[in-house]
Formats: sequence, structure tokens, C-alpha cells
Amino acid sequence: MNGRAEFREPNAEVRRPIPHIGADYIPTEEERKLFAECNDESFWFRSLPLAATSMLITQGLISKGILSSHPRYGSIPKLIFACIMGYFAGKLSYVKTCQEKFKNLENSPLGEALRSGQARRSSPSGHYSQKSKYDSSVSGHSSFVTSPEADNIEKETLPRYEPIPFSASMNESTPTGITDHIAQVKVNKYGDTWDE
Repeated sequence: MNGRAEFREPNAEVRRPIPHIGADYIPTEEERKLFAECNDESFWFRSLPLAATSMLITQGLISKGILSSHPRYGSIPKLIFACIMGYFAGKLSYVKTCQEKFKNLENSPLGEALRSGQARRSSPSGHYSQKSKYDSSVSGHSSFVTSPEADNIEKETLPRYEPIPFSASMNESTPTGITDHIAQVKVNKYGDTWDE
């Protein structure tokens, strides 16, 4: 024994270490198959339909005159742009579905990392959701006592701040309901002025 006492909650689950998934990670054979499956499904079921739909909508807008066509190339640049945006929108829309497939994959370090990341996000404090029985119940109290003289010295040395007026804390663009009164001045034909 090294002289340290190790305390552990009696009914806290022991978490396995999160596998390191970095740029040098080599996926397993099952993960490679699942990557290929996700790639195919995202293309056929999301990217291709969204690209075709966005191209049809863009062509319809051009033919109705809502979008203008290019003087030299016609509608082709806008159709290509719509196709590319639909393709990437389809790929991005399939990410959550693919992550769920990896989470359900057994014996997968990548799936384990995704599952533990989800557990960490759902835990309120980032650790165990149960409060430890070893937590101190006097955490709000100071561990040393100060004398009244020390409190007075502290009050004297700290700078005193005046409260900021309410209007000074407002932005100029903030509506306050306060308006400036500009006096209406009338000038008669003799050059005399008076307020209304």
C-alpha cells in the first residue's frame, strides 16, 4: 500500500477508459463495413434525392423568372450549385443515423467512444450523477477564523464603488421611453423669438 486511502462509492459504476480515437485510428473490419454501408445509404437515400429535388426547384424558379439565368451559360451554373448543396445536405442529414448505427455496434472502439460521449453529455456534472457520501457538508464555511479587527481593515482597504445610474448602463439604441424635449421657437417678421 502506498499510504493513500482510496475511497470509492459503493454503488457507483466503474467506467472503462474511453478509447483514443484520433487521426491515427485504424477502424476494425466491422467498422469499415459500416462506413461503406453508411456511405451508400447516405448517397442513395439522402444525397441523390435532395440533389435532384434542389435542381428541379432551381430550374422551376429559373423558368418562372424568379431566378435569372446566366447570359452566357444559361441555367447550368445555378443547377450545378443546387446539385452540390443538395448532395452535401443529404450527407450531413445522415450523420445522426450513422452515429446511431455505430453506437449499436458491438466490440467497436468507435462505438464505445460515441456511447461514452453521449453518457458524458447526459450526465449533469460531467461525472457520476450520484452525490458522493464523502462530500463535505460544511463546504460553505471557511477553514480559518478571522478577527473583527481584520474584517475592519479589509473594509477600509477595499475601494468603494458608487452605484452606476440607471441611464448610464443603457445603450443608446435601447428604447427607454424618455424623450428629449426640443423647444419650438417661433420668429416673427421683426426677428423676435419666443418659446411655445
